[in-house]
Amino acid sequence: MQRIKFLISFIFCAVPSLECISQVHYFEDGRPWKNRANGGPDREVDGWYYNLGVTGMRAELSASRPKHLLIRHVFAGSPADKQIQAGDYIIGVSGKAFETAHQNGYGEAVFGAKGPILDFANALESAQSISGKGQLTIDIDRHGQRQQVALNIGQEDGAFRETFPTADAKSAQILEGLYSYLKRTQRKNGSWGSPPHDTFAPLALLASGRAEHLELVRKNVKYHAATTKSKDQSWLINWRYMAAAIVMSEYYLATDEKWVLKELQEVHDFLVSSQYVDQSQIDAKTRKERPQDLPKTKMSAHGGWGHNPGFEGYGPISMLTGQGALAFALMKHCGVNVDRERHLFAYDFLARAAGRNGYVWYADEAAGQNNWADMGRTGAAGIANALSPYPDQVHHRRALSHAKIIGSHPESFPDTHGSPVMGMGYAALAAFHDPTSFKRLMDKNRWWFTLSQCIDDSFYYQPNRDNAGYGADSRISASAVTAFILSIPKQSLFMTNRQSHSRNLQLK
Repeated sequence: MQRIKFLISFIFCAVPSLECISQVHYFEDGRPWKNRANGGPDREVDGWYYNLGVTGMRAELSASRPKHLLIRHVFAGSPADKQIQAGDYIIGVSGKAFETAHQNGYGEAVFGAKGPILDFANALESAQSISGKGQLTIDIDRHGQRQQVALNIGQEDGAFRETFPTADAKSAQILEGLYSYLKRTQRKNGSWGSPPHDTFAPLALLASGRAEHLELVRKNVKYHAATTKSKDQSWLINWRYMAAAIVMSEYYLATDEKWVLKELQEVHDFLVSSQYVDQSQIDAKTRKERPQDLPKTKMSAHGGWGHNPGFEGYGPISMLTGQGALAFALMKHCGVNVDRERHLFAYDFLARAAGRNGYVWYADEAAGQNNWADMGRTGAAGIANALSPYPDQVHHRRALSHAKIIGSHPESFPDTHGSPVMGMGYAALAAFHDPTSFKRLMDKNRWWFTLSQCIDDSFYYQPNRDNAGYGADSRISASAVTAFILSIPKQSLFMTNRQSHSRNLQLK
């Protein structure tokens, strides 16, 4: 239990009775607002602030004025350029003052956007509708003087339909811009720069079904093939191999190019070697420096994957183990000779990590039978179970349980530990296998898609409770995952072909 208590205090507040930290931390030294992107389109901004959609503004949530939005940056050439200034406070929209203080705390009682962030998002989307005529009236406080400013934000994309993102013209239009963005940000070697990018960017392009995009995906698959092998000593390696397995499997299932099978077998063999199944795999450094984190029993952490092979550092975690179980499932569907015993070990790890309600915690011990928080791990476990290649229906019952808890608590969607956008991708993917849950998830978080959209067709990585990962890739990460999520209803990937898996998911 000592290890569990440490993880609770270090990683997140999962139980309401514990003191909760805020989603966006307010530190005396200025974090997260002072964080800078040293490259990419956000390098001109002097901090990590909320993007206010296609207005071109960036805002800080002020602790002293929680019902207002403090403008910190305005992009040149945007609708707000020369109309709104850094230092202005947005105090309302359309003549109506914001009445609710912002609430971005981390914990069951305070998840979700409330206050000026949500109110502004709703007003922005309304302004982009036919009745809104592309006009957004903003009430500001500039040096104590109140005034109204009218922004012409246009109606290029319009507003989301009630069916969002399914059969939605705005989502389709956004996807076109994201396809172009992903095309121009792909590197010469075929990658987009990191495992999350190299998972969701190629999957989104593959889901389009277009020949010109297939060439970009093939280039990425060849990158994965060239940088993976059955034995590898690289650092933080399991993330990269999970991405390779998932993308190459989907590519093979779409193209039937036989050369991919050999590459998949190599990745499978590496993942078998890196999976933790025996205490002899615990590295000497962890034994010496982190004795409090060592497995207490033979089955502790058994069957999981951590950042690196075996048991290193914190040991196996649910987010990577969910991806490992998914990787094995996809490779099995490709015809790769997957080690079934090892695969079931991973499923057992995820089962130990889940409460009765289907919520999956950080490691292989449930946070509580009815607790819930950020859903990325639950999403990874959900889709892995939904695609189980084995006849035992327990996996499909678990998948439905995971999907339903995501739909029951959609508030934490953009707030996943480590990489929020990665968590969003997996949560949406798992929820899609239960139509009601997917609809609830998307409806509750339309505000995020409205505010994260930028004027150059990209999407932006909003501040979060982790304050991790912001930098030169602040656009690529969010853009890749947004494109993936918006393509899920196309059902053109093996993972999203709901008809193929719905029969099993309906089994109670």
